[in-house]
Amino acid sequence: MIYHVLVLLAAILLFGVLAFRQMNALLLATLVTIFVSVLSGMPVLDTLLNGFMPAAADYFMQYFMIFFVGALFGAVYRFTGAAEAIARAMSRLCGKKFAAPMIMCITGILTLGGVSGFVVFFVVYPIALQMFKGSDTSRRLIPAAISSGCWAWSMTAPGAPSIPNAVAMKSLGTTATAAFVPSLIATVAEFAMIFLWLEWRARKLSAKGKRFYDESLKMQLSPEELEERPAEDLPSLVVALIPITAIFVCFNGLHLAMEVSVTVGILLAGALMFRKVKNGWMKVFNQGAVDTGPAILNTGLVVGFSGVVKQTAGFTYLINGLQSMDIAPLAFVAVTAAICGGVCGSASGGTGFAFASFTEIYKSLGISFAAVHRTAIIAAGALATLPHQGVQLTLLGICKLTHKEAYFDIAVTQIVIPLLTLLIFVPLVSI
Repeated sequence: MIYHVLVLLAAILLFGVLAFRQMNALLLATLVTIFVSVLSGMPVLDTLLNGFMPAAADYFMQYFMIFFVGALFGAVYRFTGAAEAIARAMSRLCGKKFAAPMIMCITGILTLGGVSGFVVFFVVYPIALQMFKGSDTSRRLIPAAISSGCWAWSMTAPGAPSIPNAVAMKSLGTTATAAFVPSLIATVAEFAMIFLWLEWRARKLSAKGKRFYDESLKMQLSPEELEERPAEDLPSLVVALIPITAIFVCFNGLHLAMEVSVTVGILLAGALMFRKVKNGWMKVFNQGAVDTGPAILNTGLVVGFSGVVKQTAGFTYLINGLQSMDIAPLAFVAVTAAICGGVCGSASGGTGFAFASFTEIYKSLGISFAAVHRTAIIAAGALATLPHQGVQLTLLGICKLTHKEAYFDIAVTQIVIPLLTLLIFVPLVSI
C-alpha cells in the first residue's frame, strides 16, 4: 500500500515538473493519468474512458453555465472599460504607490462582484501593466497580485459568489455566508497578510534593481501591450460599480442562483454602458464565449485526473488512514480537502472532489456544517495552487512569465498565507 501512495505523490510531483516546463494542460493531465494507471496496474484505455473522461465531463456539466456567464461578464467589463474605470479610480487613491497590493484589491472587488476568477485575468492584466509601469514595479509580481485577488480571500470570504462556495452550499445545505463572523475576521487577516507581503516584495525587488523593464525576463512586452485607453472612453466609477453591486445583492440578499445573479449583472452592464463598446457587442460576447473554453477545460481536465486518483488503491489507503487517526474533526476536514485541492490543482475542482468523496463523513463528525463549509474551501484553495494548477498556467502565459520568474510569490500568497488563515479561522469557529 505504501507503494501505491508513493505513486500518487510521484504523479503530483510529475504534474508540477511538467507544469514548470510549460506543458499544455490537455497533454499534461492525460500523460499523468496514464502514468498513474500504468504504475497502479489499472488498464490504461479503460481508465481514460471510464475514469478520466466521466469525472471531467461531470465537472463540465455541473459548472459550465457558471463559467460561461462569468466569462461573458468579464468580457463586458473588459470591452466597456468598466474594469479599467474602477482600476484608475483606485490608483488615484494611492498615486504611484502600492501597485501590486492595489491590483490584488481591484481583482478581489471584481471577483466579489461576480467576474469569474477564471476570466478576470483578461480584464485586469492590461490594467496591471499600466499600474506597474507607472510605479516602476517588477512585472514578476503581476501573477501573484492578480491571482491572490481572485483565489484567496475573495474566493473564500462569506458571501463570495465563487464556485467553491456554491459547491459547499449544494453539498451541505449551508448559505453563502456560512460561519459569517469568524470567516470575516479570517478574511480580513488574510487580506492584510497578502497586502503587506506584496508591498514588501515590491520594495525588495526594486532594491535589487528588478523593476518594470527587466531584460533578464525570458519574454518581453510589445509596444501594443502598453497602450492606454483614453479617459473619455471609460464609464464613470458609479456606473461601473452598479452591476457588481447588483450581482452581490442578488446572490446574497435575494438568494438567487449564481448563474441568474451574474446574468442580471450582464444585462445591467449592457444597458448602462451600451455606447462604450465601439466595435459592436457581437465581438464582446464572442470573446466571452471564447474565454469560457480554456478556463473550464484547464480545470475540468485536472478534475478528470482526480477522478482516476479516487479509484486508486493508494488514495483509498490514504483516506482510510486519515479516518483512523485520532485528529480533531475540523483538522480532518482541512486535511482531506487540502489533499483533494492538491490532487486536482484547482480550488473549485478540489472542493467538488472533497464534497463528492466525503460529504457523508463530514456530516457524521458532529460539528457545525457552517464550520465544515468554510474550513473545506479555505483548505482546498490553499493546496490547489501547486505548480500544476491549470489557471496558473493560463495566467503565466498571459503575463509572459515563467514559473521560475513568478511562482515563489504565488506560492506565498496562495499557499502559505491561506494555511495561516486556517490557523486563525479554526480556533475562532470552534469557540
